[in-house]
Amino acid sequence: ILVISIHLVFKGTGSNNTKLIPSQWSIALESSYASINAIVREQIGLRNEIYLPFIYSLFFFIIIANLIGNIPYSFTITTSIIVSVGLSFTIFIGVTILGLLKHGLHFFSYFIPSGTPLALVPLLVLIEVTSYLARALSLGVRLFANMCAGHTLLKILSTFLYQMFSSGLLVAIFTLIPFSIFVALIGLEIAVSIIQ
Repeated sequence: ILVISIHLVFKGTGSNNTKLIPSQWSIALESSYASINAIVREQIGLRNEIYLPFIYSLFFFIIIANLIGNIPYSFTITTSIIVSVGLSFTIFIGVTILGLLKHGLHFFSYFIPSGTPLALVPLLVLIEVTSYLARALSLGVRLFANMCAGHTLLKILSTFLYQMFSSGLLVAIFTLIPFSIFVALIGLEIAVSIIQ
């Protein structure tokens, strides 16, 4: 609910209905929309732009959920394997149903590479179906593992640095070097949140 509320607030503050000159926030939202639109056109074609609102909403849902997790004492919902894999499987099932509805039985021909000898068809179909089914699990696990690993690393380092800073003045001065690395890792974790 929090992620959806933040998403709606971001979209509401970026509207230009009453302004002649767009705000910086509105320009940022429009450029993100244009970037995602270009990716969708490149990957699934101009005729399939009907899926753009879903992909755009999913993009912002994941990015906001990941960035909320960088706030101290908050929970990142994508570090829950149930949420990440559940989201991945839901989208996977939806894409498979859309593929079956759009292509019918021709959908299954994508599991047989063109020019395959007839003797290798059973083996290649097994390999292709396995890789297709594993994609749903791997995408969810990748999101979960990347977010969980970064947060775990930050937790370990912050606990270590806290103990070092509270040890004494001389030790605290030498702790400034690892602290600068910790700040760089926070920046890296924010970048990973956006990239995921």
